[in-house]
Amino acid sequence: MKQFFLFLLLGFRISLYSQTRPNIIVFLVDDMGWQDCSVNFWNQSTSLNKIYHTPNMERLAKEGMKFTNAYSAPVCTPSRSSMLTGVNSTHLGITNWTSPWKNNNTDSKDDQLSPADWNVNGLSPIPGIEKTYYAIPFPILLKEAGYYTIHVGKAHWASMGTPGANPYNMGFMVNVSGHSAGHPQSYYGKDNYGNIPGKSTAQAVPDLEEYFGTDTFLTEALTLEAIKALDAPIQNKSPFYLNMAHYAIHTPIMADPRFIKKYLEKGMDSTEAKYASLIEGMDKSLGDIMNYLKEKKVDHNTIIIFMSDNGGLSISPLRAGKEHTQNLPLKAGKGSVYEGGIREPMIVKWPGVVRGNSIANQYVMIEDFFPTILQMAGIKKYKLPQSIDGKSLLPILSNASFSDSSRSLIWHYPNKWIDKDGPGINYYSAIRKGNWKMIYSMRTGKKELYNLSVDIGENNDLSEQNTVKLRELSTLLSTQLRQWKAPMPRFKKTGQPVPFPDGL
Repeated sequence: MKQFFLFLLLGFRISLYSQTRPNIIVFLVDDMGWQDCSVNFWNQSTSLNKIYHTPNMERLAKEGMKFTNAYSAPVCTPSRSSMLTGVNSTHLGITNWTSPWKNNNTDSKDDQLSPADWNVNGLSPIPGIEKTYYAIPFPILLKEAGYYTIHVGKAHWASMGTPGANPYNMGFMVNVSGHSAGHPQSYYGKDNYGNIPGKSTAQAVPDLEEYFGTDTFLTEALTLEAIKALDAPIQNKSPFYLNMAHYAIHTPIMADPRFIKKYLEKGMDSTEAKYASLIEGMDKSLGDIMNYLKEKKVDHNTIIIFMSDNGGLSISPLRAGKEHTQNLPLKAGKGSVYEGGIREPMIVKWPGVVRGNSIANQYVMIEDFFPTILQMAGIKKYKLPQSIDGKSLLPILSNASFSDSSRSLIWHYPNKWIDKDGPGINYYSAIRKGNWKMIYSMRTGKKELYNLSVDIGENNDLSEQNTVKLRELSTLLSTQLRQWKAPMPRFKKTGQPVPFPDGL
């Protein structure tokens, strides 16, 4: 009898650690807007959908589930940190992008408000590091459970000189080009991606010496390195996690020479043609990886999650055209708590679980990736120093019509991202519950209320017509901000912190 139970136990352990567990890829794009592709994430196609060419995103959507109401934070580091930890960026106290340099507050100077006391050094897997939030990222848990963990591309979780800046400390067994900076110095191999003596900055992309002096665009180089890194776990029949985090389509907006010609021939503005070429290069990367998985016969057991870390850039002169119109019908763009800054293109392919060509309208948040990925991997028992704010997406993935209007999503940006204010940019908070969304200006105290089911562009402020809903959301947002000890800026004239929305 004893031998029988030992046999059962051994069989269980073999099953647990064999390649029956799914491989998982998060394909994360930088600064990609909700409509920056030929895939429609709304109830109708937009003019932007007709501009861009992303056949591999279309392919992924046909094989998986589109999320029409997927959200992130307004800028990169908060989103990326939330994804790895399952903790809302407000709760993390990582509310702005982190500088490559330690203890450097990236907030622009402001005449009215003093900077909030946020965690300027970002995320840390080790406790006791100043100005960081201590948490265990899910790649550490995946690695401990036998997953082969790979990071390729942009990291940007923490400042240099702190543990969180190094992907190896965050649970990754392989790291290609992930470091403390948030954008590339150059996309061009001929520029050594910025690694030129006397000219390099903290934004020079590391680890790609093989491609220095060549015509290899950065997006392509990272894709080639990701495919190389996947060879080992596939040959060893080990489950793998790939964090494919492209620098594209972040500034500097540089032409991908493989794709720029077609957009210029359409008569597009040169800046927008370059932007479109960056998008198509990213899409080619997705297709190359999907083709590789199929060639290696592991595509049937590989989950792909496609996501962007914040909305598309909409400020001049970095984008052409009238400012803050680049994400229409959504208002504003990167840095804003309006939909243009936080609503993202998201697709999940999970063979055998997710139905192809399915659409989920339930609103979700990037911190949901943490519990979801651990459930996908079958990891149930773990101890964490952090309290998880995210919710598993599995109920939605198994039933696209799943609906929960009781959940509240929170955004809090007590920072000054750029020197000039814009719609929803600099010192704003927001909450969404059901179809209702409230926006709060810390600078003016003004509150706005929108019904997103009929007003996705947030053009019809209903705060005066529906004071009951306004008060409800104001209380919910304020209660959560207090519970999370949200950092708040202070008025320079009085030294007092900006009040919470219900304190006015």
